[in-house]
Amino acid sequence: MVPRTGATAMLVLLTSGAMAFLAVFALALTFATGRLADRWAEGLARTMTIRITAPQDVADAEARRVLDILAQTPGVAEARTVSQEEMQELLLPWFGPDMPVDALPIPRLVELTLDGGGPDVDNLELRLEGEVPDAVLDDHTRWREPLVTAATRLRSLGWMSLGLIAVTAAGMISLAAQASLAANGGVIRVLRLIGARDLTIAGAFVRRFTRRAALGALGGALLGMLAIAALPDMDQAGTFLTGLGFTGASWLWPLLIPVFAAGIAFLATRRAAIRRLREIP
Repeated sequence: MVPRTGATAMLVLLTSGAMAFLAVFALALTFATGRLADRWAEGLARTMTIRITAPQDVADAEARRVLDILAQTPGVAEARTVSQEEMQELLLPWFGPDMPVDALPIPRLVELTLDGGGPDVDNLELRLEGEVPDAVLDDHTRWREPLVTAATRLRSLGWMSLGLIAVTAAGMISLAAQASLAANGGVIRVLRLIGARDLTIAGAFVRRFTRRAALGALGGALLGMLAIAALPDMDQAGTFLTGLGFTGASWLWPLLIPVFAAGIAFLATRRAAIRRLREIP
């Protein structure tokens, strides 16, 4: 009763495969931004920086004084002075290798690694203000919050993309089911004459379109997983885009896409078939 081949069959397979392929990338984007937000939130929250803006001879003495203060401060696991070589590496992408970094008025930096809940920021700032006036404490809040907010919103966009993909797939499959029902109007009338109920006729279309959607989505999901696996490893490049992918058990999530595609096809086809059968006299 339901044609095994034809335009509608190919449309369902291609639509399901393309939507599943895109869903894999949307899912990878969602997981990647989630990891990025957690890494930025946790990494920047566990460190602080003290900036000492003073002449070179004074800055060295004040840096040592800051280290002595931090050694007596609860909540500070480790404190160290950032070396000139490290500062040069940080500035290299901005000024290039030929820039004489030593000639620049670069402040001395002291990096803190926090322990437990961290130090009492207010008391630490007051002590630094009294004993080392040129020292300024930076808890990275100004930098951390926009980064985490941006990553969180990008993760929300990933979930929204998955929803739009599901809606688009449901609409295309619904149109294909209606076209197939309209093309087989004569067969449906004959089946009604011999006693077939509309639910039985609709069930035949639902089963066929659900299987097609599941097979197409399975192929698209597998191709998407292969494409994700072919991307450069995050540890090799260290950038956000190269971190787009799955880790550990998260590789199982794309395998659920064909299941969801089958469920979407079942609901969309059943609704379209019942509505279309009511229109066929």
